[in-house]
Amino acid sequence: MKLKITHIASVAVLMFLTLSTTAFAQINTPRGSQKATVSQTVGISEVSVTYSRPSVQERELWGKLVPYGMNNLGFGTAKASPWRAGANENTTITLSHDAKVGGKPIKAGTYGLHMIIKKGDKATIILSNNSTAWGSYFYEPSEDAVRFDVITKEIPHEELLTFDFYKVTATSTSLALQWGEKEIPFSISFDVTNIVLADIRNKMQDQPGFNRQTWEQAATFALNNGGDLDEALRWINNAIAGQFYSKQTFNNTQIKAAILMKQNKKDEALAVMDEVMPIATVLEIHRYGRQLLGQGLTDKAMEVFKFNAKKHKGTWPVHYGMARGYAGKGDFKNAIKHLEKALKNAPNPQSKANVQANLDKLKKGEAI
Repeated sequence: MKLKITHIASVAVLMFLTLSTTAFAQINTPRGSQKATVSQTVGISEVSVTYSRPSVQERELWGKLVPYGMNNLGFGTAKASPWRAGANENTTITLSHDAKVGGKPIKAGTYGLHMIIKKGDKATIILSNNSTAWGSYFYEPSEDAVRFDVITKEIPHEELLTFDFYKVTATSTSLALQWGEKEIPFSISFDVTNIVLADIRNKMQDQPGFNRQTWEQAATFALNNGGDLDEALRWINNAIAGQFYSKQTFNNTQIKAAILMKQNKKDEALAVMDEVMPIATVLEIHRYGRQLLGQGLTDKAMEVFKFNAKKHKGTWPVHYGMARGYAGKGDFKNAIKHLEKALKNAPNPQSKANVQANLDKLKKGEAI
């Protein structure tokens, strides 16, 4: 009986210890190296890094706490491991879209981020397909998604290990690990135009596609960002006519004309604009005339300014437009005459100041 009780008691104690260990494993206590996530948007793409942040604490980092080269860490399955670029679990980097990292292509996804620190100013960055292992203890070279070399930089002391997106452009960002007196930077870039266009095509098949403004915005983006102009033209034509939400406006016709101009179809572009002149406001016509002047189409601009003067007689800014048209043709005398009229009906002090400045220039024989 005693043996039986002892056995039962032993099992009970073992179960208690097991449950206790499990319970303690679930307790949330502060880490020595706090966890952090930093992110950056590039175009419509997101990059984020999740990592743990150890302090220097007066320790010698490079070559000591972080050994140079690949090392046997004495645990796990890896015989030679890089640095885990932080503390605790894998440091991870997540890319919402296909990208280039260090100039090398990589698919969207989450990757383990490792580094090989070398003597001097050299380091190797590794993105591993294994993002869930603990640190670099289970590093396997065959799981590398990409690796590349970088040049490190000397910086003022950074006590806490920090990842920072220190530079951002329209299509790229520069990410750096900064710790102690060393910075380890690398570039990340996205094919923003094609990513956005793919997103547009996808959204047009959903609720946004039932909105005229969506098609106008899509065509404008393609026009201004090197998209397929034939596709852009189809999109703007869809906004103008043929669907229950379509409506021709001065604005969307201007978008169409700009696409046609970029396709070297000047006569078609001017013709479609002629169609909407009767529905345009005085300011829309004035801005269109200014645009034509900027394109070097002085005679057509003068035609537009005259149309505005006839359709909106005596209103601001028809005389200002006529003055610009005459000045563009080198007729300063008539330009001055119209600027003096524009000065009288300018709607606010700023407009009057702009007219006066141009009037002063013309009187000195300077072009406006």
